[in-house]
Amino acid sequence: MTNSAAADEPGESAGKPAKTRRRPRPRRKQRPLWQELPILIVVAAVVVALLVTFVGRPYVIPSESMEPTLHGCSGCTGDRIYVEKLTYDFGDPRPGDVIVFKSPSSSWDQHWTSQRSHNVVLRSVENFLAFFGLEPPDENDLVKRVIAVGGQTVQCCDAQGRVLVDGKPLDEPYAQYTIAYQPGLAYSTSAGQGREFGPITVPAGNVWVMGDNRNRSADSRAHVEDQYTGTVPISDIRGKAVFKIWPPSRIGPIHAQNPQ
Repeated sequence: MTNSAAADEPGESAGKPAKTRRRPRPRRKQRPLWQELPILIVVAAVVVALLVTFVGRPYVIPSESMEPTLHGCSGCTGDRIYVEKLTYDFGDPRPGDVIVFKSPSSSWDQHWTSQRSHNVVLRSVENFLAFFGLEPPDENDLVKRVIAVGGQTVQCCDAQGRVLVDGKPLDEPYAQYTIAYQPGLAYSTSAGQGREFGPITVPAGNVWVMGDNRNRSADSRAHVEDQYTGTVPISDIRGKAVFKIWPPSRIGPIHAQNPQ
């Protein structure tokens, strides 16, 4: 008697149809580099544009107003900083934050001129590069430290020459004063000697900002006659300065120290 399993053809199972072999798919020919390179460049450009628009971008420190925290005076290193935008998408600026903001009124633009070319074609190229973060934006961007926020009252000074917020003196280890406090002498951008100002109540949705180099900074104190009494609308803030990226000798984090 013959075993039924032994009667099956080799490679087949009893009662099951034979498996058909799949033909291997032909491999796609790889495109030459000259065809793929434009696609890679476009993808990279889109990624960079998204990062610059929504995440952050580098900025150059234009003046000495934030020394010794940041350098930017003539003959100094001219720090490059990285400014991230995500923090203020989920919350408001806090006292002690170092921020970059667009000038909120014309009074902040007195010493600023556009660096764009007068040539229409070159200016278009510069604006295009700025969209990808390869050129600075064509606006007066400034960097200062937040001292008081909406609803708080700021003024100077107590008997020791310290800034007060809601009547309490601030602890500001980052502040640099090159001239001793002289009671009764008001703040002035021309003399650079006086400290006294205020009291000024910061409107809701705005912040009061000051440079760390207090005798060499035309900050909120210099613009109390504008429509915002020297304060900066949060809508004009570009982001929070978080890191020094150039020069190599000064690479490191930018600390937000709450003085209150």
